[in-house]
Amino acid sequence: MLQGFFNYDNPIWRFVGRLGDMIMLNVLWIVCSLPVFTIGASTTALYYCTLKIVRNEDYGDIKMFFKSFRLNFKQATVIWIPMLIAACVLVFDFNFFGHVMAEAGAMRIILQALTIAIMVLWLFLFLYVWPVLSRFDNTVKNTVKNAVYMSVRYLGSTFAMLISDVIVIVFAYICLFYAGWITAFVLLMGYPLLAWINSTMLEHIFEKYMPKEDERKVHEIKPILQDVNIDGSLKTDVSRETETALENLKRSEND
Repeated sequence: MLQGFFNYDNPIWRFVGRLGDMIMLNVLWIVCSLPVFTIGASTTALYYCTLKIVRNEDYGDIKMFFKSFRLNFKQATVIWIPMLIAACVLVFDFNFFGHVMAEAGAMRIILQALTIAIMVLWLFLFLYVWPVLSRFDNTVKNTVKNAVYMSVRYLGSTFAMLISDVIVIVFAYICLFYAGWITAFVLLMGYPLLAWINSTMLEHIFEKYMPKEDERKVHEIKPILQDVNIDGSLKTDVSRETETALENLKRSEND
């Protein structure tokens, strides 16, 4: 009995280990996000880790995190800075329409509703762009375009992620008044907990865009999303990078 308890494959130890992963990722994400302009890169690195955890491919959170942070830093920052500016403008506009145009009546309501609609699209993009960037090689333009496309194409999953995230946040807030230790427990895991929840749904979407030829060793190739058809097969004009990667994989399997 004791031997089974101290077996690291025991569900209890696996839970403890995963809890430790979330806490470590939370520390890494907070520290690497402190300069603010690095939030895009740190969130991309976070999703790189949580997506691997969902696929049971994690081999060391710190190593994985900084690998993705380094590789995707430039593209993530190029995407994040305009998004940050856009977020500030949207918040300013919403407050401006609410206070300065308080007597405008219907016009104020219309303008604020339009601002909220754009905020929702911004939130959709934020949900998808970092995991897409961490999972696929692509240009900044195509990464943003594919993130928007997926958020609308899989609208049910998008709303499921938003609702799940809101439930966790509201639950932690309510527990703050009745069971503070639960809130402290959730705060220890922080944003990585939400990223992990989102990753469980995102991975099912991303699987549709992975080349079918490498299903057994999907973690060895980071495919270019623009080279993959909607059904997961490769396009006829597939890029040389993806084609070469697949050829190398097949060659390693035959050896």
